[in-house]
Amino acid sequence: MTVVVGLFGLVIGSFLNVVIWRVPRGQSVVHPASHCPECNQPIAPRDNVPVLSWLLLRGRCRHCGTAISPRYPLVEIATAGLFAGFAVRFGIHAALPAYLYLAAIGVALTMIDLDLQRLPDPLTLPSYPVGVALLGIAAAVDDQPHAFVRALAGMAILFAFYAVVWFLYPSGMGLGDVKLAGVLGLYLGWLGWGPLVVGAFGAFAVGAVVSIGIVLFAQGGRKTRIPFGPFMLVGVLIGIFAGHPLAHAYTSTFSR
Repeated sequence: MTVVVGLFGLVIGSFLNVVIWRVPRGQSVVHPASHCPECNQPIAPRDNVPVLSWLLLRGRCRHCGTAISPRYPLVEIATAGLFAGFAVRFGIHAALPAYLYLAAIGVALTMIDLDLQRLPDPLTLPSYPVGVALLGIAAAVDDQPHAFVRALAGMAILFAFYAVVWFLYPSGMGLGDVKLAGVLGLYLGWLGWGPLVVGAFGAFAVGAVVSIGIVLFAQGGRKTRIPFGPFMLVGVLIGIFAGHPLAHAYTSTFSR
């Protein structure tokens, strides 16, 4: 199952490359078909196989020879890796589709935020009803109403927390981050209070480490703008895969 889900992630990753390029520019992700931005020639199906086509074409357009960024296969591989990782984490579980959606939307938002320092509403806002619906179905299938209620509470709590941070320090936090926070709180809350706290704290911890590294090694300064969305999404991964053991280790240490 892990291999099948990973291969499915490759296909989704190929589509995400289209999303990453077109959504911030207000373009349709359906029409026109994928084409070379240099010569405008449509990309044939044989040249649109995830990762493999890029390797066979040696990273160049078949028609005009323009270089194709290695970022395209890397996005596909990253998506496949996340899909496979979630398949291992959740197994054959009703909540798995919800977390696969989170993986896909997370990859797209990370790349867009790194490129443009934006988290587009067309991706973040629909994630609320989609996430609620998918986790609601999981709650009904597995008879976990308490987990669903906790997920909704996590959504409200993390949204409110980021809203307060944005209100107090608007120059250091974007409104897009606030909108994304509620989505991430939904998924962390489903797993438990420990993962919610670990995931929220993890975003700021990773952000602090990277910021210090930029100052020390990349000649960054106090005014260097760093997108926070990727840190939020890395924090969520920490909460999903290590939230319970980290929270347990913390409480065990300070309860002695």
